Amino acid sequence: MLLPHLAEVEVERVEQAAGGVATVREVTGWLTRHPDSLTEDERPQLKALLERCPELELADQHIRAFATMLTQLSGHDLPRWISDAHAAGLPGISFFAKGLEQDLDAVTVGLTGRWNSGPVEGRVNHIKVIKRQMFGRAGLPLLRKRVLLTAQRT
Repeated sequence: MLLPHLAEVEVERVEQAAGGVATVREVTGWLTRHPDSLTEDERPQLKALLERCPELELADQHIRAFATMLTQLSGHDLPRWISDAHAAGLPGISFFAKGLEQDLDAVTVGLTGRWNSGPVEGRVNHIKVIKRQMFGRAGLPLLRKRVLLTAQRT
């Protein structure tokens, strides 16, 4: 009596697995990537997911609005976005907005200006990687030579 029911449950599980239940990582990637970069398979999956979950659809709207501010360098819209994010009642989005408020001036400048410290930060990160690779192996003279040699290559 129980065996046929278990077989039906197992068939449903296999069908769900074959249908491709999206992982949290996949959904996060879909939400944070530009919509044009989604594949033909990902678009309908994301659309179906957003239709089933209103909170996720609201989060998607806030993520897209913030991405638009980033790409169009429209930092003057940031205070309105922050107030909308708090009003939405989504903990993750609200927490992110609260973090932006802590250094609002710097974030606004970053969202409005063409210049940023990205290349400098990348170089600092590269130097730290070299330093970690050499930990306990050599002193400052060799580290200095490696940093200068890699700087000449790039």
